[in-house]
Amino acid sequence: MSETSGNRHRALVRHGAGFVVSGLIAFSVDAFVLWAVTRYAGMDPFSGRVVAVCFAMVAAWLSHRRLTFNVTVPPTLAEFGRYATLAWTTAALNYAIYSGILMIWPQITPLAALVAATAVTMGYSYLGMRLAVFRNRG
Repeated sequence: MSETSGNRHRALVRHGAGFVVSGLIAFSVDAFVLWAVTRYAGMDPFSGRVVAVCFAMVAAWLSHRRLTFNVTVPPTLAEFGRYATLAWTTAALNYAIYSGILMIWPQITPLAALVAATAVTMGYSYLGMRLAVFRNRG
C-alpha cells in the first residue's frame, strides 16, 4: 500500500469512526436527557422526548462537525439551521419508513422496523451532512 493510499485509508476510517462516535454521543445525550426530565422534572415521556431530541441534535451537530467532518471554522447559526433542517427531515423520514414497514408487514417487530428505517435514514442523513450542511467548510 502506498503512503498516499494509506493516508486515504486512515482518513476514511477516521471519518467513519467519527460518524459512529457522533451518533453514539447523540444517542447518549438523548437517553440521558429523556431519563432526567422524566425522572426529575416530572415530564411525560412524549414531551420529554421532544426536549431530549433537541439536546441530542445540538450534541450531534457539534460532534459531527468536529469528529466526522473535521470542520475547523467556528460554528454559525446558519450552519446549525441547515443541520436542524436535515435532522428534523431525517426524523420525519425515519418515522414514515418505520410506520410504512409496520403497515405493509404487520408481523414484523417494531424493533426490526426501527432498524430498517434507521439504516435507510442514516445514509440520507450522512449525504445531507456531506453535501449540504458541512460541504466545503473547514
